[in-house]
Amino acid sequence: MIRKTVWILGLLSTVMVAAFLLSAASPDSSAKAPQPATAEVKVDNFSFGPATLTVAVGTTVTWTNRDDIPHTIVSTEKVFKSKVLDTDEKFSFTFTKTGTYPYFCSIHPKMTGLVVVQ
Repeated sequence: MIRKTVWILGLLSTVMVAAFLLSAASPDSSAKAPQPATAEVKVDNFSFGPATLTVAVGTTVTWTNRDDIPHTIVSTEKVFKSKVLDTDEKFSFTFTKTGTYPYFCSIHPKMTGLVVVQ
């Protein structure tokens, strides 16, 4: 009886060690994959906010028109160009290279902004 109990305890400890090693070797299901970087610019009261935005390479910037009138987001260097955005419409662009990206609203050219990608 004692031998059988010792054998069962030994088997249980082996199973527990194996389970521990397997759980340590497998990826943690609660760990999250890195999320792509995002940033937002609000178009409101005939201005871009923030007027200058600094982001990392790979960041997707989304402009949202919060004004009651239409606006566009147009790169002065023709890198990106939105359609005419009505109230609450959005335009997104992912910046894949470092640099300075000035932009403006083609309907209201005095509205200007800048994205700096580092």
